[in-house]
Amino acid sequence: MRPANILTAIADILAGIAISGFLGVAVANYLDHLLPVICLCLATIGLYGGGVVLNDVMDARLDKIERPERPIPSGLISGTQAIVLGSYLLLVGILAAFTVGRITGFLALGITASALFYNKWGKHQSWGPVNMGLCRGLNLLMGISIVVPALISYWWMGLIPVLYIAAVTTISRGEVHGGNTRTLRFTAVCYAIVYCTMLVLAIVNGHIWEAVPFIILFAFMINYPLFKAMKAPSGPNIGKAVKGGIIALIVMNAAWVAAFSSLPHAMLVLILLPVSILLSKAFAVT
Repeated sequence: MRPANILTAIADILAGIAISGFLGVAVANYLDHLLPVICLCLATIGLYGGGVVLNDVMDARLDKIERPERPIPSGLISGTQAIVLGSYLLLVGILAAFTVGRITGFLALGITASALFYNKWGKHQSWGPVNMGLCRGLNLLMGISIVVPALISYWWMGLIPVLYIAAVTTISRGEVHGGNTRTLRFTAVCYAIVYCTMLVLAIVNGHIWEAVPFIILFAFMINYPLFKAMKAPSGPNIGKAVKGGIIALIVMNAAWVAAFSSLPHAMLVLILLPVSILLSKAFAVT
């Protein structure tokens, strides 16, 4: 289920909620805030977890050759058990999303379709990285959909995770056999577009000083392993660059929260980072 990665998906949701302005809405009962947030977090856990479990099902034959230590090829879990688990997680994710709202539920269905399409066909195509990025973009929009009018205003922000994850996924294709510097340079340009966009939006919202520390940390976390991979584009170095790009999603989302909400809320999201790093030492990330 990639537990470390699931925390980054939760961070997507929390960033979307901050962008929507939901945290600033006055309510009579604290549970009116808490329950939909919990349901959205449960939804993304199910959708992300189910998607990667079924991805392992699709990759079982290839993993038997390239990554025999994985749960299915190693015999730790059977293919049938994995299918049941993945399907159950997706169902829980979809149902949890519909409890928040109809549009939220339809976005969850879109994430499910995009994930399954990527697992079966997308990963083998040149446009596969965009397909993978679409899953993240829809996940951010699912968080924003907690306030429907905000979704209408900020739908375009779903394009930013698409660009970022497409870049990470592109270099991940060289994780086993090594990559090339041209692809890595393209990824560096995509990264720059992302954090420059973050700076602009922080300035527009008048939260530049709250967001800058998070943006700097984000840029360091993604560029340090990427530049090392540029010098020596071996499989292990590519793997570290991909891992850094995924884990740094939490910092990116904390930056969004700082840019649209408040520093305390951003710090709450950042707390997920050390937990995700610890989990990444025990479970696969890529």
